[in-house]
Amino acid sequence: MTRRSFLTNAGASLAAAALAAPAIAQSQPALRWRMVTSWPRSLDTLYGNCVLLAERVAKLTEGRFQISVHAAGEIVPALGVLDAVQAGTVECGNTAGYFYVGKNKALAFDTALPFGLTTRQQNAWMYYGGGLALMRELYAQYNVINFPAGNTGTQMGGWFRKEIKSLADLRGLKMRIPGLGGFIMAALGVTPQVIAPSDIYPALEKGVIDAAEFVGPHDDEKLGLHNVAKYYYAPAWWEPCAMGSLLINTEAWGKLPSSYQEVLASVCKEVNCDEQAKYDAAEWPALERLLRAGVQLRAFPSDVMAAAQRSANELYDHEAETNPAFKKIYESWRPFREQQFRWFSLNEHVYERFVYANLGAASVAQR
Repeated sequence: MTRRSFLTNAGASLAAAALAAPAIAQSQPALRWRMVTSWPRSLDTLYGNCVLLAERVAKLTEGRFQISVHAAGEIVPALGVLDAVQAGTVECGNTAGYFYVGKNKALAFDTALPFGLTTRQQNAWMYYGGGLALMRELYAQYNVINFPAGNTGTQMGGWFRKEIKSLADLRGLKMRIPGLGGFIMAALGVTPQVIAPSDIYPALEKGVIDAAEFVGPHDDEKLGLHNVAKYYYAPAWWEPCAMGSLLINTEAWGKLPSSYQEVLASVCKEVNCDEQAKYDAAEWPALERLLRAGVQLRAFPSDVMAAAQRSANELYDHEAETNPAFKKIYESWRPFREQQFRWFSLNEHVYERFVYANLGAASVAQR
């Protein structure tokens, strides 16, 4: 074969491949899914992450796979996402597993446990510590397959109408707090309530609740919580991270072409990373604005932290004795947490403690 004929044939082959690629994409079915969410449209992080997911899926399938995103209340209530996906009312939903601990406390492992894993540690457990397989086994009972699809990082401890100077000041308070944190707060004398994000402000404003936690400065500012409570506490020991999930109806998932399944799985990993990065960039500027607006920043007293940790451990031990699903997951999660804590305390924590103390980064609790 001459060099000229080789180049001619090679060029023809490349051109044919280029023409074939769109044809392959177009051979896939055109699908339209609906995604319900637990988030109001005003939150450009949580709701925005769902929009990003849908946009990326559409782009990677050349518009053949479209997912319409619906804010809380547009199709189902904010806390009705799991039920809607389970029933097949919609194909998928974006929510947080710990909203549904009333069904099974083990669902909290999908989001966060008090005094549990941070974002990176949660990702490590999910992707490489067996966590995702365990959670999918649990979610299968609800006709759902789950994908990690976002994380807020360590959250703030919430907004209080009055200052909390000791454990005694918690007793009798009515507080919006979901997940297992609510059970622990109850053990400390608080009356916990699970309230949808869009309903937190009016509940706090009208005195239906005395305190509320949501995420952190960026989202809390958007919800206007600083206008109805001035004491802002840290940290949310009940949420050292808060992983969100894309829940997909099992039958809908099974009907997807394998290529679309791969796209969804990849995009979920992408947005899982993206959401945390967005929060990390946004939280400090928002906190500075809140401080200028007169917000009083506080750290939880040591007796509150100690009592909460004791109650958390008691809750886990009790649940492991009475709930087989919780026991199975806990027996994987607990030693993994210990390993992660030892590793981070040996290395990364030592670095952070030094640089924060020596570069003028004063503790926010002292500002």
